[in-house]
Amino acid sequence: MTRLPEYRFAGRTAVLTGAAGGIGEQVAYGLAHRGSDLVLVDVDAGRLKPVAERIRTSHPAVTVQTVVADLADRAAVEGLAAQVLAEHPAIGLLVNNAGIALGGRFDQVSIDQFEQVMNVNFRAPMLLTHALLPALTATPGGHLVNVSSLFGLIAPPGQSAYCASKFALRGLSESLRGELIDNGVGVTTVHPGGIKTRIAESALVGSRVPEEEIEPNRRLFAALLSYPPEKAAEQILRAVAKRKARLLIASSAKAPDLLARLLPVGHARIVRAATVAASSRGARPAVIKR
Repeated sequence: MTRLPEYRFAGRTAVLTGAAGGIGEQVAYGLAHRGSDLVLVDVDAGRLKPVAERIRTSHPAVTVQTVVADLADRAAVEGLAAQVLAEHPAIGLLVNNAGIALGGRFDQVSIDQFEQVMNVNFRAPMLLTHALLPALTATPGGHLVNVSSLFGLIAPPGQSAYCASKFALRGLSESLRGELIDNGVGVTTVHPGGIKTRIAESALVGSRVPEEEIEPNRRLFAALLSYPPEKAAEQILRAVAKRKARLLIASSAKAPDLLARLLPVGHARIVRAATVAASSRGARPAVIKR
């Protein structure tokens, strides 16, 4: 396969979703530090504004544009893509980072909830990538990052929607890597483990999950999210520079990946046993994400 040169950040425009907090916020700071102009996207206007203001203060030479958009809404995603194309006919980097989690067994979540997760975690990245390909390939050397998850590598009970969306994003990314190389565009799929973000408190909960299980679940998995998001962001940006195909972040992603490789079928029993053990210490695990 063709080997691409290192990605050049300075003087190029990066489009980043989920930029108002967690990994996305830290990636935004890292991109600005490297000299990239930014289009920052998030549904949370209140949290997105101060991120942009901090970057403008620290890096006055960098152009920072913010777009508030609900990526669960197809029309909003298509409007975002049209706006980016109109204002930035050439971009260097697209980072599909935004995502939401949904806890509960398959029979405890509604179809609307399942579809909302699929829309944000998979459909939005797919639509944005498809629409922005002309801008991404307008000049040689572009790059695409899709943030999957530990749960794009293994699929524990109670995470059917989230796993479905993240496995789908992984598959799309790996296929696109082979397709886009001829256009000089690299693709990195990121699988974070337990990153310390607001995901536990902001995750959706299945409409049929018993009320008494919800808070214990949140507390249980919030305690497992410990890896610093700034370290995760730095690893992502280094992977982009080196054009890495895949990045696993934290031992909480690397160990399960190794287990799944060694035991392609048998690892599922171990994952289920670990899930049950966690449940016995708090409640059924309803929420986890990068």
